[in-house]
Amino acid sequence: QVQLVESGGGLVQSGGSLRLSCAASGFTVDRYAIAWFRQAPGKEREGVSCIGRGAGIRYYDDSVKGRFTISRDNAKNTVYLQMNSLKPEDTAVYYCAASAAGTYSDYVCGPDDYNYWGQGIQVTVSS
Repeated sequence: QVQLVESGGGLVQSGGSLRLSCAASGFTVDRYAIAWFRQAPGKEREGVSCIGRGAGIRYYDDSVKGRFTISRDNAKNTVYLQMNSLKPEDTAVYYCAASAAGTYSDYVCGPDDYNYWGQGIQVTVSS
């Protein structure tokens, strides 16, 4: 059974950092595409970053490029999202998602590509 559990969220001041973790079970993270999405109140869910199967090609939304880093620890079967220089507009519920879509040399980042989701975790950045 595929399961994703997020941790590491919380309240941080503007300019601060957080590291989100997505612990996976029921599959191995290097064989699935993994993505982080977020949803702020009143807004649609948006893709933040994703890492592809195998080679682990990464994608970042322009809004987080240079500030966020997605990484994968195969030994711990966990994917991370390091978030630096946080801004109030980063405030949202963050979701980890997994998908068997895509190949081992690309990535998929649309929410419709993902069929396994974590429960979500709140990130709040105060100004």
